[in-house]
Parts: sequence; structure tokens; C-alpha cells
Amino acid sequence: QVQLVESGGGLVQAGGSLRLSCAASGGTFSRYSMGWFRQAPGKEREIVAYIAWIGDSTYYTDSVKGRFTISRDNAKNTVYLQMNSLKAEDTAVYYCARRASSGSRYSLDSYDYWGQGTQVTVSS
Repeated sequence: QVQLVESGGGLVQAGGSLRLSCAASGGTFSRYSMGWFRQAPGKEREIVAYIAWIGDSTYYTDSVKGRFTISRDNAKNTVYLQMNSLKAEDTAVYYCARRASSGSRYSLDSYDYWGQGTQVTVSS
């Protein structure tokens, strides 16, 4: 059984930084692309960043480009999200997820396992 466990969330002032971690167990982590999503109160869950399993190609939603960096350490079965220059609008619950299919990277339906989420709150 695959499990994804996020950590690293918290309360930070605007302009600050946080690094989220997502530790995976079960399955073959290195063979799967991974995504970070977020969901703010009253809003739909949206993709924030994505890293492919091969070649480590990455994608970022426009609002975080230049501020967030996704990376992975296959030896540790962990994917990271470094978040710098945080803004109040980054406040959300952040989830990591494993991409299961060749469907759109933007679609939640393309991901088969999800973590429980970690709260990020940015005070202005």
C-alpha cells in the first residue's frame, strides 16, 4: 500500500520561506511523476508544481513561478517543495500526489495516491 506523508507546513510571515516534504512508502517511487497541489478555503484544489519521473522535467503554475521549486530525492523516496517569497494568497492546505496515468498533469483524476495535506498559512 502506497502512503504519502507531507510535512513542513506552518505559519510564516509574508516574504518568508518554507520547505514542504512528502515522504513516500510502498511502490517504486522513482518510477512515478509527482505533483504538489493546494486548496484554499472555498476554492478548488489546483496544481502548484509537478516533477516528472524521468528527466526531472518540471512544471509550475504561473502564480508561483520564480518563487517555488519542486525537487525529488529518489534515494529518500521524497519530493520537496521549496517556497520562497511567500504571499498571503499562498495560504492553503498543500497536498502531494502520485501521478498514476498518462492523463493530463493538471487533472486530479490523473493521480492515484494523495497525502493527508499540510497547512501553510502566510500572514500579511
